[in-house]
Amino acid sequence: MSNYRRSVIPGGTWFFTVNLQNRQSDLLIRHIERLRAATIFTKRKKPFLIQAWVILPEHMHCIWTLPEGDSDYSGRWRDIKKTFSRDLAIRQVWQPRFWEHAIRNEDDYRRHVDYVYINPVKHGYVKNVIDWPYSTFHRDVRAGLYPPDWAGNVADLTPASVDKTPGGGWRLTRPTDPVIYPTSSLNHQPPPGETDGAEG
Repeated sequence: MSNYRRSVIPGGTWFFTVNLQNRQSDLLIRHIERLRAATIFTKRKKPFLIQAWVILPEHMHCIWTLPEGDSDYSGRWRDIKKTFSRDLAIRQVWQPRFWEHAIRNEDDYRRHVDYVYINPVKHGYVKNVIDWPYSTFHRDVRAGLYPPDWAGNVADLTPASVDKTPGGGWRLTRPTDPVIYPTSSLNHQPPPGETDGAEG
């Protein structure tokens, strides 16, 4: 048995990568409404704030903030995975674990949100971030946090414009893509009348 121990920070903000067992599948986008329903169901029982989320055919990246005093992100992922799998009546849908990273500060937060949003371009699904429909990027554009043409297109992503981060992620370094964050991005709430991405 593994001695793996997850970090515990009550009320923390976390970056996650969650993969399907079959990395050639398109199950997540083919059944996006079921995934959304599983997320909504879990959020109603165990609330959390969705800071950013992108869903690709066979994996997803997201950033959540848990309520103050709460550190049970594993239970939330277990509920989302179990509900989605049960609704599809398929076993062994998910890889057994997920990858998490505790967000340390505003710069770490910004780099991880950027990584979430650039991911469909990085994988070659679209040329422009705005063209990928399964992302909270659209919510953040409406909120004025990102310009619609943020990150340009895949041709702009040269080795000079993208750095590999120590954690294995990518970060844009072009000064031509300003991103304006709220005073406290870690406590960002969606504008009144808008959802945080799970229900919209």
